[in-house]
Amino acid sequence: MKTIVIVGRPNVGKSSLFNRLTKTRDAIVADLPGLTRDRHYGKLEIQDSQFLLVDTGGFEPKNKEGIVQEMALQTKQAIDESDIIVFMVDFRKGLHPTDEHIAEIIRKNDKLKIIAVNKAEGILDEKAFLDFYALGFSNLVRLSSAHGEGISALKDFLLTFNEGDDEEISEDSHPKISIVGKPNVGKSTLINGLLGEDRFIAFDRPGTTRDAISTEFNWEKETYTLTDTAGIRKKGKVFETIEKFSIIKTLNAVEDSNVVVLLIDGKDGLSAQDLHILAFILETGRSLVVAVNKWDKLDIYEKDKIKNQIDRKLSFVNFAEVVFISAINKTGFREMMRAIKKAYLSSQKKLSTPQINSVLENALIAHPPKIIKGIRPKLKYAHQGGLNPPQIIIHGNHLNEIKKDYLVFLESFFRKSFQLVGTPIKVLLKNSENPFDKKDLKPKKTGLVTRRRIKNEYRKKLDKKNASN
Repeated sequence: MKTIVIVGRPNVGKSSLFNRLTKTRDAIVADLPGLTRDRHYGKLEIQDSQFLLVDTGGFEPKNKEGIVQEMALQTKQAIDESDIIVFMVDFRKGLHPTDEHIAEIIRKNDKLKIIAVNKAEGILDEKAFLDFYALGFSNLVRLSSAHGEGISALKDFLLTFNEGDDEEISEDSHPKISIVGKPNVGKSTLINGLLGEDRFIAFDRPGTTRDAISTEFNWEKETYTLTDTAGIRKKGKVFETIEKFSIIKTLNAVEDSNVVVLLIDGKDGLSAQDLHILAFILETGRSLVVAVNKWDKLDIYEKDKIKNQIDRKLSFVNFAEVVFISAINKTGFREMMRAIKKAYLSSQKKLSTPQINSVLENALIAHPPKIIKGIRPKLKYAHQGGLNPPQIIIHGNHLNEIKKDYLVFLESFFRKSFQLVGTPIKVLLKNSENPFDKKDLKPKKTGLVTRRRIKNEYRKKLDKKNASN
């Protein structure tokens, strides 16, 4: 997944563009510990392509004042970490000396570059670009991030740059595992224990690992790729620029994984830090194993306390297995690797269409969707849409009326029916075309009697199927 960084001097509209592209008012991981307030990360999806989008603070490379200079250093590091640079300028203010300073910096990089001329709503391209040709870049796009003009053209540019990116996707069939967690939780010690050698630096000091580093190893005659990621730190405790932007590599490593192991410090218990990291893992849809480290250092009371804490605070991820390990003593590794294998196999499981529809029918019998505004959503048939995580696409009528809690029920029902462990499952709804819509005919209202009739029909089908078996 390529990384796009948006740069530009203050107040040119970078955050507005970021929000427009991510279709949100904030980054999906804006509150992730270790990310400063002037730094936003989000996911951009264009057709079948995905990008990691980074919004930077106002870039003033010539300003030597404390915090401004620090922001400039951070932005330079973001540029180095990125694949594509979107350099925003302000049409209304025209070419500014700071724009020229920024152009000098990004010109030295061999990254793909786009000049986004913002605040140019209703202006012809040639007029909008006239002043900014002097910057010496060939890819220019006119837009208004506030009004949404030119966003499609910008996305077309990004898709063009993304062509051929499939070559970067590994064809290896073995599982990719990322070990993530806050600093000093024992990630490198865990991997060194699995590998049987000190391949990763592991000191009792937060921040030792700054890059996402991958290596292969064999466990019970199977090959795995392990990635040790930079620890994600607490707000206010990230001092070095290089460490702040190593988080980009962590996020990319998670996206590129099949299974993510969230490592928790048993001595500290489940912290707000852990929950923020978990939120991003869930956003990616990757399979999950929760590993509680330093289990050997806890007494019986402390062990019971953290077990209760996990049951209470992680009930929303009850599909994930929780294992208890000691990275330094190499205990609990077998249970952890078995959980990883089960999560991987579940994420890659191919489900037959007849089986999916049979499960859907049973779900409708157990709990039909509610009637809303006199209309009952009709779920007709379903099939698998993708893997990692498994996706179920359900077709039918009036599916827009289905509430989130019913989707959660369906996801849980499918997961239990197919015995999927360690992986989330996504249920996507797709409305069938209604030929009566063009005639402006309202659908018939469904009352209590009809509801009973539908439920009885489903039960008869189920009884008939059981009798035939």
